[in-house]
Amino acid sequence: MPGTHGSLSKAGKVRSQTPKIEGRPRHSPIPRVRNKRNYFKRVIKGLRPGQPK
Repeated sequence: MPGTHGSLSKAGKVRSQTPKIEGRPRHSPIPRVRNKRNYFKRVIKGLRPGQPK
């Protein structure tokens, strides 16, 4: 197998040129709302943990 697919001196060039954008502030819902949502998903809809198949 040959060495690399490009020169390692250019590694990370594009990422370092990209301007940094601050992410939007996120917050977790208050526990009462979170518990209500979890109850609906688990008991009412009967969804199991994990991604749907």
